[in-house]
Amino acid sequence: MSWLRALKETARSGLSIERRRLEPLIAIRGATGLALVIGVALAFFGPVVAASSAFGAFQAAIATFQRSWRPRPVLALVSGASLAVSTFLGYLTGSREVLFLALLVLWTFLAGLSWAAGPTGGIIAASNVAIMLVTVTLPTSVANSAVHAGMILFGGVVQAVLIVLFPVRRWGPQRDALADALAAEADYARRLRHDPLAPFDPVPLMTARSAAAVTPRQARRRPPELRGPRGVAERIRPVLASLADPSLGVPSEGPERERVRELLAAAGSLLDSAARAIRHGDPVELDPSAVAALRTPDTGTLLTGPPLRAADRLAVLLSDVIETAEGEGTKEQDGRAAEAAEELKARADHRPAVPHRHRNRPHRPGLLRLIPVVAKAMRAEVRPGSPILRHAIRLSVVAAVGYLIGTTLPFGHGYWAPMAAVMAMRPEFTQTYGRAMARFGGTIVGVSLATAIVQTAHPGVTTAAVLAVVCALLMYLLMRTGYVVGQACVSAYVVFLLGMAGDDWSQTVPERVVLTLVGGLLAMVSYALYPAWETPRLHGRLGDWLKADGRYVAAVVEQYADPAERGHDDVRAALLDTREARVAWQEALEAARHEPVRNRGLSRAAADDTEHALAQFGRAAMLLEAHLPSGGATPVPGAGRLADALRRATERGAKAVRERRVPDWSEVDEALAEWDARVRAAEGTDRAEADPFVREGVHLLLDSLEEFSRGLDGRPDTGRQRDGRSDAAK
Repeated sequence: MSWLRALKETARSGLSIERRRLEPLIAIRGATGLALVIGVALAFFGPVVAASSAFGAFQAAIATFQRSWRPRPVLALVSGASLAVSTFLGYLTGSREVLFLALLVLWTFLAGLSWAAGPTGGIIAASNVAIMLVTVTLPTSVANSAVHAGMILFGGVVQAVLIVLFPVRRWGPQRDALADALAAEADYARRLRHDPLAPFDPVPLMTARSAAAVTPRQARRRPPELRGPRGVAERIRPVLASLADPSLGVPSEGPERERVRELLAAAGSLLDSAARAIRHGDPVELDPSAVAALRTPDTGTLLTGPPLRAADRLAVLLSDVIETAEGEGTKEQDGRAAEAAEELKARADHRPAVPHRHRNRPHRPGLLRLIPVVAKAMRAEVRPGSPILRHAIRLSVVAAVGYLIGTTLPFGHGYWAPMAAVMAMRPEFTQTYGRAMARFGGTIVGVSLATAIVQTAHPGVTTAAVLAVVCALLMYLLMRTGYVVGQACVSAYVVFLLGMAGDDWSQTVPERVVLTLVGGLLAMVSYALYPAWETPRLHGRLGDWLKADGRYVAAVVEQYADPAERGHDDVRAALLDTREARVAWQEALEAARHEPVRNRGLSRAAADDTEHALAQFGRAAMLLEAHLPSGGATPVPGAGRLADALRRATERGAKAVRERRVPDWSEVDEALAEWDARVRAAEGTDRAEADPFVREGVHLLLDSLEEFSRGLDGRPDTGRQRDGRSDAAK
């Protein structure tokens, strides 16, 4: 993509406005906390202290809007405390420009590294640095700076107390994440009715898992309906795919396929009911026809083998979802959902035992225990080639250069240039350029409107404070609709707030617009001069995904080799790794497609072909996972050798991909050919293979690996002949 086109795309993304669900109660609560802090500070300390304390309350409320599963009061306290410390240290060094620049460089460098702990920490840290540049200009002595820091902390405390006293949708984000995961499963079931090979996006399940990680204190207060459905929902996905896949025995048309479609539609209906109940905390309301479709007795006469096992297991898993989603609702209702769950469990006495995975629930460390975790993550990014390290270096250099330029220009308020740069910069190209464009456009709109109001109404201290609170309320309410909208509200808020503290209104528009433009240009130029492009790293991302997929496949196949000795924890851990690797690849590919660099990585065709092949590779393993044997099952001879061959071959293949070579799968081919020869030799004897399900599944795995190599090499897919059968026939 050319630079001109990249700039157009990023400008369009930055200036876009979306329709989003608004949360007025949360916005009103945040604005109320801000108004309380400003009122107290005006009454006891005057407008200057009120301005700094307002920044603390304002930033603390913004922190609670970030996507985080930690308690919102904790986020408000952390934001207020860190901003208070930053302001106090900034003022202590403010009189000596060299020391202040050193502190600014150190603080912005650490803020850039904090992205290693996640976007929430990175955004809060960057916001604190940006606001510190404003607040350090307000105090006039060390004692006053201590008062300002205390009032900033007070603003965070007030926001935290309001969240505790007036909770809005307690556990709402966790409910939404789990409901979204169940709704995604329901949509997947409905799509499988028409497309048996429909893809599935694992992001909702990953988000639900992240939301389910709680601290020990949270675990004691978590609602019952949030404790179980996520793990069951993750086990439903491979069962749904196994039930629908034609390669496992159900023809594309006929009475068997119609029964499968009925079961999938019923599963979608029940999963949707559970999602609605969890999202709103209501009892589950089931569709009687869906329950009847799942417990009909003639399924066993139409389906046999793997499809019948999948249908039986689906009924059991859905009953578990209904029971856990119902929570305490059965005590208040007539118990119909609980009865339906019991009937689904009793649908087939011959059903196989469902393995109890996910016993190790994800736990989130408490705030104090989180500090060494974050420090370790930040240290891990201090290495050559780390995009987080590059972002930290860019951020610190741009902040220092912006501050020097701002103080050199004859406008005053030089902090607007580094503040604009710090708030716009992100580790990724598209967001940095998009936010720089949006910040400049939003600043023009917000500052112009605020200045027009000031010039027309000439507000006093109280009126300016009220106008600032109104701007903050609009910011909280509309911030999710687009960065440009939020930036317009923030710019007007800062104008009113500094005007309340005695700032000169007359030069508001020209100086702030010019300095914002300088900061945005610095952010954009810094990324162009010291980039962290994803395009050259695509081979590495693809190799990571291949290696993770190989470990997952090997873990699944090993279960069939020795069911009695192995648990399912290694399969679960490998599945989580392959999901993370897949999402990292997709995010990198999406970022690379918008980068203005020559294609030094994969071509678009090779990226699409290899992605499809690896998706099919993982899908074949998922079908095998849906029928994992219980501990007393008969071992499958040959599966152990194949698992070892798959693990070694994919590890070597990942290395080859990183080195821009085409992987070779001869070891897997030889192991599978040896197994096929043993099966043919044993046909008609007592040693004959009773269920060829695993061997045929490994054939599909090898097909996907060879398709991966063809896609990477750019060769056409000519199909693979094995044992006289084509891929289509198999």
